[in-house]
Amino acid sequence: MIIAENIHKIYGKKATTYEALRGVSLRIDSGESVAIVGKSGSGKSTLMHLLAGLDHSTTGEVLWDEKALSGLGERQLTTLRNQRIGFVFQQFFLQPTLTVLENVILPLKIGGVSPNERKRRGRNALQAVDMLDKADNRATDLSGGQRQRAAIARALVGKPSVIFADEPTGNLDTETGQQVIELLFSLQKERGITLIVVTHDHDLAKRCDRIIHIQDGRVTK
Repeated sequence: MIIAENIHKIYGKKATTYEALRGVSLRIDSGESVAIVGKSGSGKSTLMHLLAGLDHSTTGEVLWDEKALSGLGERQLTTLRNQRIGFVFQQFFLQPTLTVLENVILPLKIGGVSPNERKRRGRNALQAVDMLDKADNRATDLSGGQRQRAAIARALVGKPSVIFADEPTGNLDTETGQQVIELLFSLQKERGITLIVVTHDHDLAKRCDRIIHIQDGRVTK
Protein backbone atom coordinates (compact mmCIF):
# COMPACT_ATOMS: atom_id res chain seq x y z
CA MET A 1 0.00 0.00 0.00
CA ILE A 2 0.97 3.64 -0.43
CA ILE A 3 0.25 6.15 2.33
CA ALA A 4 0.69 9.92 2.36
CA GLU A 5 0.79 11.47 5.83
CA ASN A 6 0.16 15.22 6.02
CA ILE A 7 2.45 16.04 3.09
CA HIS A 8 3.28 19.62 2.17
CA LYS A 9 5.25 20.71 -0.87
CA ILE A 10 6.67 24.23 -1.05
CA TYR A 11 8.53 25.62 -4.05
CA GLY A 12 10.76 28.69 -4.04
CA LYS A 13 12.35 30.59 -1.19
CA LYS A 14 11.35 33.36 1.23
CA ALA A 15 8.98 35.90 -0.38
CA THR A 16 8.54 33.90 -3.59
CA THR A 17 7.36 30.60 -2.08
CA TYR A 18 4.42 28.68 -3.45
CA GLU A 19 2.72 25.89 -1.50
CA ALA A 20 1.62 23.30 -4.05
CA LEU A 21 0.35 20.77 -1.50
CA ARG A 22 -1.11 21.69 1.87
CA GLY A 23 -1.37 18.77 4.28
CA VAL A 24 -2.48 15.96 2.00
CA SER A 25 -3.17 12.60 3.64
CA LEU A 26 -4.43 9.53 1.79
CA ARG A 27 -4.07 5.77 1.45
CA ILE A 28 -4.00 3.67 -1.72
CA ASP A 29 -4.37 -0.10 -1.32
CA SER A 30 -2.67 -2.77 -3.40
CA GLY A 31 -4.54 -3.56 -6.61
CA GLU A 32 -6.75 -0.48 -6.40
CA SER A 33 -7.38 1.94 -9.25
CA VAL A 34 -7.44 5.59 -8.20
CA ALA A 35 -8.01 8.77 -10.20
CA ILE A 36 -6.51 12.05 -8.97
CA VAL A 37 -8.50 14.91 -10.46
CA GLY A 38 -8.47 18.68 -10.17
CA LYS A 39 -8.02 21.87 -12.16
CA SER A 40 -4.67 22.86 -13.64
CA GLY A 41 -2.43 24.08 -10.83
CA SER A 42 -4.39 22.23 -8.15
CA GLY A 43 -1.38 20.10 -7.17
CA LYS A 44 -2.40 16.75 -8.64
CA SER A 45 0.76 16.18 -10.71
CA THR A 46 2.91 17.29 -7.76
CA LEU A 47 1.10 14.72 -5.62
CA MET A 48 1.78 11.99 -8.19
CA HIS A 49 5.49 12.88 -8.30
CA LEU A 50 5.74 12.63 -4.51
CA LEU A 51 3.85 9.33 -4.34
CA ALA A 52 6.15 7.89 -7.03
CA GLY A 53 9.35 9.05 -5.34
CA LEU A 54 10.21 11.41 -8.21
CA ASP A 55 10.33 14.34 -5.78
CA HIS A 56 10.50 14.87 -2.02
CA SER A 57 7.86 16.51 0.18
CA THR A 58 8.84 19.56 2.19
CA THR A 59 7.21 18.08 5.29
CA GLY A 60 5.18 14.95 5.93
CA GLU A 61 5.87 11.41 4.76
CA VAL A 62 5.11 9.12 1.84
CA LEU A 63 5.27 5.45 2.82
CA TRP A 64 5.41 2.32 0.67
CA ASP A 65 4.55 -0.82 2.63
CA GLU A 66 5.17 1.15 5.86
CA LYS A 67 8.64 2.31 4.75
CA ALA A 68 9.13 6.09 4.45
CA LEU A 69 10.57 7.21 1.11
CA SER A 70 12.44 9.97 2.93
CA GLY A 71 14.56 7.27 4.57
CA LEU A 72 15.71 5.80 1.25
CA GLY A 73 18.90 6.84 -0.53
CA GLU A 74 18.90 7.83 -4.19
CA ARG A 75 20.06 4.37 -5.26
CA GLN A 76 17.23 2.75 -3.29
CA LEU A 77 14.71 5.14 -4.81
CA THR A 78 16.03 4.37 -8.29
CA THR A 79 15.63 0.65 -7.60
CA LEU A 80 12.08 1.20 -6.35
CA ARG A 81 11.13 3.14 -9.47
CA ASN A 82 12.84 0.67 -11.79
CA GLN A 83 11.54 -2.56 -10.24
CA ARG A 84 8.12 -1.67 -8.82
CA ILE A 85 6.80 1.27 -10.82
CA GLY A 86 5.72 1.80 -14.42
CA PHE A 87 5.13 5.29 -15.81
CA VAL A 88 2.81 6.40 -18.61
CA PHE A 89 2.88 10.08 -19.59
CA GLN A 90 0.85 12.31 -21.89
CA GLN A 91 3.90 13.09 -24.05
CA PHE A 92 4.87 9.39 -24.60
CA PHE A 93 8.64 10.17 -24.23
CA LEU A 94 9.68 7.65 -26.88
CA GLN A 95 13.17 8.02 -28.37
CA PRO A 96 12.66 8.73 -32.11
CA THR A 97 15.93 7.12 -33.23
CA LEU A 98 15.16 3.79 -31.53
CA THR A 99 12.85 0.99 -32.62
CA VAL A 100 9.66 0.35 -30.68
CA LEU A 101 11.23 -2.70 -29.02
CA GLU A 102 14.35 -0.73 -28.09
CA ASN A 103 12.16 1.94 -26.49
CA VAL A 104 10.17 -0.62 -24.53
CA ILE A 105 13.23 -2.36 -23.05
CA LEU A 106 15.04 0.82 -21.96
CA PRO A 107 14.05 0.37 -18.26
CA LEU A 108 15.45 -3.17 -18.34
CA LYS A 109 18.69 -1.95 -19.89
CA ILE A 110 19.02 0.64 -17.13
CA GLY A 111 18.25 -2.09 -14.60
CA GLY A 112 21.07 -4.33 -15.86
CA VAL A 113 18.89 -7.11 -17.28
CA SER A 114 20.68 -9.35 -19.81
CA PRO A 115 20.13 -8.64 -23.53
CA ASN A 116 18.30 -11.92 -24.23
CA GLU A 117 16.00 -11.47 -21.25
CA ARG A 118 15.36 -7.83 -22.22
CA LYS A 119 14.29 -8.89 -25.70
CA ARG A 120 12.05 -11.69 -24.40
CA ARG A 121 10.29 -9.49 -21.87
CA GLY A 122 10.04 -6.61 -24.33
CA ARG A 123 8.33 -8.77 -26.94
CA ASN A 124 5.96 -10.14 -24.30
CA ALA A 125 5.04 -6.60 -23.23
CA LEU A 126 4.41 -5.57 -26.84
CA GLN A 127 2.25 -8.63 -27.35
CA ALA A 128 0.20 -7.66 -24.28
CA VAL A 129 -0.70 -4.33 -25.92
CA ASP A 130 -1.17 -5.84 -29.41
CA MET A 131 1.94 -4.12 -30.81
CA LEU A 132 4.31 -7.00 -31.46
CA ASP A 133 4.06 -6.48 -35.22
CA LYS A 134 5.50 -2.96 -34.71
CA ALA A 135 8.56 -4.10 -32.71
CA ASP A 136 11.07 -3.15 -35.44
CA ASN A 137 9.37 0.11 -36.47
CA ARG A 138 10.76 3.48 -35.47
CA ALA A 139 8.73 5.39 -32.91
CA THR A 140 8.25 8.16 -35.49
CA ASP A 141 6.34 5.71 -37.71
CA LEU A 142 3.56 5.22 -35.14
CA SER A 143 0.20 6.94 -34.71
CA GLY A 144 -0.60 8.67 -31.41
CA GLY A 145 -2.55 5.68 -30.14
CA GLN A 146 0.24 3.30 -31.11
CA ARG A 147 2.81 5.48 -29.35
CA GLN A 148 0.76 5.39 -26.16
CA ARG A 149 0.43 1.61 -26.45
CA ALA A 150 4.20 1.39 -26.80
CA ALA A 151 4.54 3.61 -23.72
CA ILE A 152 2.22 1.27 -21.80
CA ALA A 153 4.33 -1.71 -22.92
CA ARG A 154 7.41 0.10 -21.59
CA ALA A 155 5.59 0.64 -18.28
CA LEU A 156 4.72 -3.06 -18.11
CA VAL A 157 8.09 -4.51 -19.10
CA GLY A 158 9.54 -4.37 -15.59
CA LYS A 159 6.50 -6.25 -14.19
CA PRO A 160 5.57 -3.35 -11.88
CA SER A 161 3.21 -3.53 -8.93
CA VAL A 162 2.15 0.10 -9.49
CA ILE A 163 1.54 2.13 -12.65
CA PHE A 164 1.37 5.93 -12.50
CA ALA A 165 -0.36 7.44 -15.53
CA ASP A 166 -0.25 11.23 -15.98
CA GLU A 167 -2.96 12.36 -18.45
CA PRO A 168 -2.53 9.17 -20.55
CA THR A 169 -5.33 10.17 -22.94
CA GLY A 170 -4.44 13.89 -23.08
CA ASN A 171 -2.92 13.82 -26.59
CA LEU A 172 -5.39 11.36 -28.11
CA ASP A 173 -8.70 11.75 -29.91
CA THR A 174 -11.83 10.46 -28.15
CA GLU A 175 -11.97 7.06 -29.85
CA THR A 176 -8.26 6.33 -29.45
CA GLY A 177 -8.37 7.57 -25.85
CA GLN A 178 -11.19 5.14 -25.11
CA GLN A 179 -9.14 2.29 -26.54
CA VAL A 180 -6.20 3.22 -24.31
CA ILE A 181 -8.52 3.37 -21.28
CA GLU A 182 -9.84 -0.12 -22.04
CA LEU A 183 -6.30 -1.42 -22.42
CA LEU A 184 -5.07 0.10 -19.16
CA PHE A 185 -7.91 -1.31 -17.11
CA SER A 186 -7.85 -4.75 -18.69
CA LEU A 187 -4.13 -5.02 -17.93
CA GLN A 188 -4.62 -3.65 -14.42
CA LYS A 189 -7.29 -6.25 -13.61
CA GLU A 190 -5.45 -9.09 -15.31
CA ARG A 191 -2.18 -8.43 -13.46
CA GLY A 192 -3.44 -7.05 -10.16
CA ILE A 193 -1.58 -3.78 -10.68
CA THR A 194 -2.24 -0.70 -8.57
CA LEU A 195 -3.21 2.03 -11.04
CA ILE A 196 -2.89 5.71 -10.09
CA VAL A 197 -4.10 8.11 -12.77
CA VAL A 198 -3.84 11.90 -12.93
CA THR A 199 -6.49 13.02 -15.39
CA HIS A 200 -8.93 15.62 -16.68
CA ASP A 201 -10.77 12.83 -18.54
CA HIS A 202 -14.07 12.21 -16.72
CA ASP A 203 -14.65 8.89 -18.52
CA LEU A 204 -11.26 7.66 -17.36
CA ALA A 205 -11.79 8.87 -13.79
CA LYS A 206 -15.20 7.19 -13.54
CA ARG A 207 -13.64 3.83 -14.47
CA CYS A 208 -11.45 3.91 -11.35
CA ASP A 209 -12.42 2.34 -8.03
CA ARG A 210 -12.06 5.72 -6.35
CA ILE A 211 -11.63 9.41 -7.23
CA ILE A 212 -9.47 11.77 -5.16
CA HIS A 213 -10.31 15.43 -5.74
CA ILE A 214 -7.53 17.99 -5.28
CA GLN A 215 -8.25 21.70 -4.97
CA ASP A 216 -5.69 24.37 -4.06
CA GLY A 217 -3.29 21.71 -2.80
CA ARG A 218 -5.79 19.95 -0.55
CA VAL A 219 -7.89 16.79 -0.80
CA THR A 220 -11.51 17.97 -0.87
CA LYS A 221 -13.31 14.60 -0.95
